[in-house]
Amino acid sequence: MSVLKDKNILLGITAGIAAYKSANLVRLFIKAGANVKVVMTPASKDFITPLTLSTLSKNPVYSSFVDEEDDNQVWNNHVELGLWGDLFVIAPATANTLAKMCNGVCDNILLATYLSAKCPVYFAPAMDLDMYKHASSKTSFRTLQSYGNKMIPAGTGELASGLIGEGRMAEPEEIVEFISNDILSQLPLNGKHILITAGPTYEAIDPVRFIGNHSSGKMGFEIANAAANLGANVTLISGPTHQKTDHSLVTLIPVVSAEEMYNEVHNVFYDVDIAILAAAVADYKPKKVANQKIKKKDATFTIELEKTKDILKSIGDIKDNKFLVGFALETNNEIENAKAKLKSKNLDLIVLNSLQDKGAGFGVSTNKVTFITSKNNVIEHELKSKAEVAEDLIQQILNQLDA
Repeated sequence: MSVLKDKNILLGITAGIAAYKSANLVRLFIKAGANVKVVMTPASKDFITPLTLSTLSKNPVYSSFVDEEDDNQVWNNHVELGLWGDLFVIAPATANTLAKMCNGVCDNILLATYLSAKCPVYFAPAMDLDMYKHASSKTSFRTLQSYGNKMIPAGTGELASGLIGEGRMAEPEEIVEFISNDILSQLPLNGKHILITAGPTYEAIDPVRFIGNHSSGKMGFEIANAAANLGANVTLISGPTHQKTDHSLVTLIPVVSAEEMYNEVHNVFYDVDIAILAAAVADYKPKKVANQKIKKKDATFTIELEKTKDILKSIGDIKDNKFLVGFALETNNEIENAKAKLKSKNLDLIVLNSLQDKGAGFGVSTNKVTFITSKNNVIEHELKSKAEVAEDLIQQILNQLDA
């Protein structure tokens, strides 16, 4: 999943030969999960057809204030378009349009939409070498950036005139990468590496049987997505689960047993800034694992168990200045038991779940949690979806880091 997922992107197209690249740019935005509406200058239709762009964007294309072929001539509301966009990307941006943007000229729907937009505006210049180097073009670049617009630098290569040099519009892939990186740079967890554990562990009895629990892993996966949505690079270590993530900033490491999870956590821990251990790790495992399937013979069967390694305590003992979050699932004396775990495991924050609360716990899409900080602040939350709980948790971590 890209940082552009669910973003509303206005794509402005002006009358330059590089307009042929706009079809691929629309396709890449859609592939990234964005919603796209295209606004064209009238002359740009000589270079690429609205039909192509409307088909790819799955939205009407706007190139005039009214649809002249419609007898009713409904107004295409540039103000609504400007308010709809989360981002406005003008690519290609010709010297003519850039000069008009600098001076508030408003003689087509693209320029009217630009002047109405409240969102970040990106422009990708596209012009021939001498035009790109002309003093007036340089002034346009500086002026537009002084207004807060963001310039996507042109590339160097063969131009329409046959010359070779600067002025070639950035490739669609480069435009998407530039915008994505710019968005990431502004997110509060940009540059942070977060370790998250999720799901159950399975402790083998024999080659076909195991000891496990009912954890679905959903809470941990939601936390991973919430952290990644705020710019973090996430390493997600998960036990067996049907949960999936396609976020581009999440690296999934699958494990099965508590021992495997312990080893993977310690392999990653030294490189992270924050660790959130949400997995339901088995407390005990069979002391001996049979090499062959155990046959059903006697009326009773005894398995000798031994403790698994305490992953949370093991990293709490070495955490230094890393921010460490644990989870506590309790059935009685919840607050007292959670506070004791917070202290004994050297945590900065603990998330308390109570099985006494309807709609909380394993196998459901909701959760009701209480946050307890290292300063013993108790923050109760109402029943919410696990996605909302994940967002609350990440915000609580940010609050504590900023305090």
